Amino acid sequence: MDKLMDNPWFIKIIALLLALLLYSSVPQSGSKLDVNVPGDQTSATITEIPVKAYYDTNNLVVSGIPTNVSVTVNGPMSLVQSAKALKDFEVYVDLTKAKIGNQSVKLKVRNMSDKLKVEVKPSIVNVSVQEKVTKVFKVTAEYNKGSIADGFTAGLPTVEPNKVTISGAKNVIDRISYVKATLNLDQSASETVTKDAPVRVLDKDLNKLDVVVVPQTVKVTLPIKNTSKTVPIDVVQKGTPSAGVTISSIDLDTNQATITGEETTLNATDHVRVEVDVSKITDNTTLTLPVIIPNGITKVSPELVKATVKISKNNGSGNSGKTVSGIPITTRGLAEQYKVNFMDPANQSVTLSVNGPSERVDAVTIGDFTAYVDLSSLAEGDHDVKIQVEGPSDINWNIDKSTAKITISKASV
Repeated sequence: MDKLMDNPWFIKIIALLLALLLYSSVPQSGSKLDVNVPGDQTSATITEIPVKAYYDTNNLVVSGIPTNVSVTVNGPMSLVQSAKALKDFEVYVDLTKAKIGNQSVKLKVRNMSDKLKVEVKPSIVNVSVQEKVTKVFKVTAEYNKGSIADGFTAGLPTVEPNKVTISGAKNVIDRISYVKATLNLDQSASETVTKDAPVRVLDKDLNKLDVVVVPQTVKVTLPIKNTSKTVPIDVVQKGTPSAGVTISSIDLDTNQATITGEETTLNATDHVRVEVDVSKITDNTTLTLPVIIPNGITKVSPELVKATVKISKNNGSGNSGKTVSGIPITTRGLAEQYKVNFMDPANQSVTLSVNGPSERVDAVTIGDFTAYVDLSSLAEGDHDVKIQVEGPSDINWNIDKSTAKITISKASV
């Protein structure tokens, strides 16, 4: 043994054997340390996933694609949790080769691990592929007339720009009936308003249409003016009094009204009226009557007035009544350097309803009455003046018009 130990080759062989023994006892790779433990399986539903559509957006319009869908994934817990947290996958529909018309298409998913089982709800949708049409339409403005302050009226609104470009499916574009810009007003608006207003596209039934509008808002200007004035209220008798009934007088609780309306109509309106149906009156009474206004006048205040009607009856006492027409209206107190022109009544005359003792009433004529207006305190310009009547003291009368509209101007030299 001593001789073997002294032999260098013996030592080398022993060292080689020990090295081989050590090598065989060490694992050859790390993979032999991995232990396959099957992962837990789970599922989750991911909601509000947007759907992307691929098609020729320049020439086609697609409808029926849902905005969002739900995706249910099933597989290893780690992959399911990652998909739910990151949402880095895409739900899409491929319509690059779709034909015009209605069709069913499948929703697809990509960028999802192939180790997950995926289900899209809904998985198939019905879509409509239509030709894309672009047209130009005029915009009309609208507003709530009830938001205009009392005593003010609105003029015609203007829109800038007054035309918009609308794109959409041809069958939808063909349904367009109204393109409106709605101006939102504050309550009791009393001055000109300029605001941006959204453009709405509607069909004939006022249903909103799914189209693209450029621009989506326009600028609307609504002029608001103070257009009101005060005019007299005339009493107009309708019908014929019953036999034995004579209308002695009709008095209103107010003789003037404030009217509001379009400027041209307002300038042309010099009075309003109430109508009293005397055919149904058989005794003294008080009526509540509407103030009647012409077309173009939007508001009158008061809207209702009280009319007190007094009558006289012929119950064997010898009383009667009649109408005296064409009594001329004269002027008093007008300075020599002025002249007067009657605008209303244009014929410069009035009509009286006369009643009293039959013999006396039968005998009265136009010459028994004097109708006049007192102009002594008036200057140049337009005026509403009270018509006054003088006549016999033993009879009663009622005048058909209480005021006259006149214009005073300088007389020609």
